[in-house]
Parts: sequence; structure tokens; C-alpha cells
Amino acid sequence: MTAKTSRLAKLYLALVFIFLYAPMVVMTVFSFNGNESTYTMHGFSLQWYERLFSDTVTMNALKNTVILAVVSALISTVLGTLATIGINSMKSKRVKSALMTTTNIPMMNPEIVTGISMMLLFVFIGRMFSKSDTLGFGTILIAHITFQLPYVILSILPKLRQTDPRIFEAAQDLGCPPANAFIKVVLPQIMPGIVSGAIMAFTLSLDDFIISYFTNGPDFQTLPIHIFSMTKKRVKPDMYALSTLIFVAIFILLILMNIAQAKSDKKPKKSKEDAEI
Repeated sequence: MTAKTSRLAKLYLALVFIFLYAPMVVMTVFSFNGNESTYTMHGFSLQWYERLFSDTVTMNALKNTVILAVVSALISTVLGTLATIGINSMKSKRVKSALMTTTNIPMMNPEIVTGISMMLLFVFIGRMFSKSDTLGFGTILIAHITFQLPYVILSILPKLRQTDPRIFEAAQDLGCPPANAFIKVVLPQIMPGIVSGAIMAFTLSLDDFIISYFTNGPDFQTLPIHIFSMTKKRVKPDMYALSTLIFVAIFILLILMNIAQAKSDKKPKKSKEDAEI
């Protein structure tokens, strides 16, 4: 690679990062603005953060969003782990390929199609049992678990395929029951994939709007839906403050995830070096 090509590559990379993160930097700066202006700064102020925490409707929507994200991520991680083990243990390649294709459909399917189809399904089931208030926390929870599962499965499956099955068999030969052998031998090997899948499921739930819009009820409102209802008038800078806090929280979460991943990658190298010694 020549010096000119290297400079162009660095310039291209810099432009990509600018377009990705410049809007977030602008949003963070104006969350500390002294007035409601979105293009001129009028001093440094924390008034929008104070108004944010005093807004009961917004804080209730944030609480609903966090509860939904945590519960759906936990359930989808458990179900996704079990599903990954079942798919990986199948001997028939055709059945395994068919299941993986079925798993990828929610990822490839447009969200608006998924949201409308699930809404119709929930309403149909509610009419069967003569219920008028079908949509609510339960329906939106099922919808979130549905579109999170493929991401969890695809995060765990590569780690499970990298695990040597002979280790699991050796643990059983030494007298360890299958359940204990899985917990003590296989689970630590695939834990990085489980953690990354859980974090991805959590962030997907926080970010989702379209599917939540079609499957939530009047008594349960998530933060994206609440912000969308505000756009009909004007989004105030307290939403900048809320978005800044969410961005910082996700950023810290990703840093911790990368640190944990780096530590897990160092362990096999150390064990190999000890074995050579």
C-alpha cells in the first residue's frame, strides 16, 4: 500500500466516524444548552436534566422500556441458548439447515410486516377468548422475544461450534452427569457468546419502535413510542438529555463487554503456553 492510498484510507475512515458520531456529539452538546435552541449555545446549564427527572410521564416510559428490555433479554437468552444446543446437536444437515433458515426469517423480514402480523395474531387470539384489551405488556414482551431470538442464537452458535465435543464426552466418562458436565465444561466455553447475545437483545429492545408500536396497549408505553408522540409538536432538549444518558450507558456497556471478551480470549492463550511449558 502506497503512502497516498494510506492517506485516502485514513481520510475515508475519519469521514465515516464523523458521519456516525457527529450527530451524537451535537445532541450531547445541546443537552447542556441554556435555552431551547437547537443551533446556538446560550451558556452551560443542567436544567434539561433536571426537567427530565421531574417529568413523570417520560420517566415512567423509561422504566417500562428498561423492564421490558431486561425481561425480554433474559428470556430470549435462556430460550436462545437451549435452541442453539438443540440445533447444534442435530445430526441431519437438512433439518439443521431448515431450522437455521427459519431462524433467520425474523431478521430478514421487514419490521413493519412482523409488527402488523403479530398484532393481528394477538387480536385474533383475544377475540377467540372474548377479550377486548388483548394488547399490553404480555404481547409486547412476546413480540420482543420473537425478534431477539435469532440474534441470540447466531451469537452463541459460533462459540458452541468452536467447543470440542470430546471435552463434554470426557467429563461424562469421568462420572460427571450430563447436566453438570454441560454447566461446568460447555457453559464456560460459550459464555462470551451468551453475554454478547444478551447485550444485543437488550439493546435491540431499547431501540425498537415499529414492532412495539403495533403490539403495545394503551396502558404500557415504551420510550421510543413516547418520543414519537412528542414529535407531532416539538422535541424539547430534555429528550436530548435522555438520549445522551442512554448513549453513555450503552457505550459503557460495550466497553465492559469488550474488556470481558479480551480477557476470555487471553485465557486460551495462557493455557496453551502452560501446556507447552
